[in-house]
Amino acid sequence: MGLLNDRVAVVTGAVQGIGLDIARTFVREGARVVIADVNDIAGAQAEAELGGPGLARYVRCDVRDSAAVEAAVDTAEQAFGRLAIFVNNAGMTRDATMRKMSEQDFDDVIAVHLKGAWNGTRAAAGRMRDYGAGSIVNISSISGKVGLLGQTNYSAAKAGIVGLTKAAAKEVAFKNVRVNAVQPGLVRTPMTEAMPERIWEQKMADIPMGRAGEPSEVASVVLFLACDMSSYMTGAVLEVTGGRQM
Repeated sequence: MGLLNDRVAVVTGAVQGIGLDIARTFVREGARVVIADVNDIAGAQAEAELGGPGLARYVRCDVRDSAAVEAAVDTAEQAFGRLAIFVNNAGMTRDATMRKMSEQDFDDVIAVHLKGAWNGTRAAAGRMRDYGAGSIVNISSISGKVGLLGQTNYSAAKAGIVGLTKAAAKEVAFKNVRVNAVQPGLVRTPMTEAMPERIWEQKMADIPMGRAGEPSEVASVVLFLACDMSSYMTGAVLEVTGGRQM
């Protein structure tokens, strides 16, 4: 028996990186998962890797579009049954200093991260309230705690996710729906490994544990928040940073 046996989950932004590891972990622990993303080729590959349509299904979903998010939940429930877990992980970066950042770069990052998380939280909570149970996990970032140079858009969005998490948790706790957040630090993904070496080394110097995290280490914390081991936790923000920015 896995920790998520027979539970139904939706994970956004799950065709690669942290999101894919979350989906892998959920399937390994007995869940059936809808992978919601906008990369059809990678989505088909992720679906196949995770065991095919009996265990995991890819659905195209732009999280900025509330109707698309609702449709992803519909797909999950039609394919697998009642929604139990929703993970808002979809994200993007458009880094630049304020002087060089365009309004479009700001708007796009806010829309994908913050509006996307709001759309997902609202859609999931709407179903879970009726069921009297459920777990929503929002992926924030250490950038939302401390603010990082060249990331006014990303830091604002990730800080907003913390506020969203706490406010939503207060709204739905009486229905036994839990809303929590995770703040990863430097995690080894295709996105972070593409950064210049000098930036990578600067970040590494701030980590007491002396190494970057792995996506599976974030996924393990998300699993904890998704399963019954965290049944008396809501509105919590858990840092997965190797001690960075303590």
